[in-house]
Amino acid sequence: MSQPVYHGKDNYLGMISGTIYLQRKNLLNTMLNTQYDYKKSYMYVIDQHNRIIFHPDKNRIGEKIVNNTGLDYINQHKNGSIRLKNSLGIDNLAGFAHIPSVNWIVISQQPTDALLAQAHTLLFKVSVGIFIFYLFIFLLVWWISNFISSPLNRLAKMASMLNQHDIQDKIKKVDPWYFEVLKFRTSLLLSSENFRNRITELKQHVNTDPLTGLYNRRGMEVFLKELVNTQTAFAALAIDIDFFKKINDQYGHDQGDVVLKTLAQIMQTNFREHDICCRSGGEEFLVLMTTADPLVAHKAAERLRLTMQDNQINQMGQITISIGIAFWPKDAVDVAAVLKIADNKLYEAKHSGRNCIRSTVKSSA
Repeated sequence: MSQPVYHGKDNYLGMISGTIYLQRKNLLNTMLNTQYDYKKSYMYVIDQHNRIIFHPDKNRIGEKIVNNTGLDYINQHKNGSIRLKNSLGIDNLAGFAHIPSVNWIVISQQPTDALLAQAHTLLFKVSVGIFIFYLFIFLLVWWISNFISSPLNRLAKMASMLNQHDIQDKIKKVDPWYFEVLKFRTSLLLSSENFRNRITELKQHVNTDPLTGLYNRRGMEVFLKELVNTQTAFAALAIDIDFFKKINDQYGHDQGDVVLKTLAQIMQTNFREHDICCRSGGEEFLVLMTTADPLVAHKAAERLRLTMQDNQINQMGQITISIGIAFWPKDAVDVAAVLKIADNKLYEAKHSGRNCIRSTVKSSA
């Protein structure tokens, strides 16, 4: 290899020349064989006569390439890539570039099967990696979403239970660790307070029976509507004073009124504060107990019956009551139908000898 040296344009100074010993360790060997080798890929260099001047296999140095399907394309283009079969008939993917100063061609090629196998392995690894990554992201997002929505979900459930007496304490226990929860909790507490105020106002201002102080039918209807709107299950206890006409006829209406007021007082003492005691007309009374448990309703009714039975009123002797019980929405979805069922059970108790209780559900007490 030689290269003339000039000073300026036309002043020839001499020539630099050197020799590359192709069969020995040289610059091409160091650059191509060591730095750019990748698995089954390899580089080789050919001159302008298609002779191999560098090859990882030293035995092929000096060999002229024949039967290479891509050689013509490589000679006609300065650089590029091509799929070819080499002189040994092996399918390869090759990239090439010309070196104009010496008119050499550097070719890098790799067996197609080996490259595709590597690509498939790489794609599989990338797919598995992406799947694991997105699974992790999904689980992380799910956990964060659940963590964020948990207090909102708890508050949303409490919104349907504003009729419970301890609901405000439960709402206050929800940790408002971000602004939306704090705002929702505050609104729910205000709604609960408003709900309580409405109940108190209804108890104070809804029309009541002037004799007994219990709610009359109009007041009873208001509470029935409230119970249905809040989907609060309740037991309807229809109560009637046994032989009340006889009491009026024998002792007078004034004493009859005393019996009515005495029963009303016993009812208010016997039932819970949030149970609704009403006088539905004459000697008939109705209690709306906010419970779906037949045992609880039956125990309260039996307690009322025994208390009334044991109470002596102005030397009028023993005065008893009969009770019929029905449940909403267990016995019927229509409230009027439930009250009718309770009334039928009351008449069943009267026909069974009075001073007893009849219910749509048999109690195990």
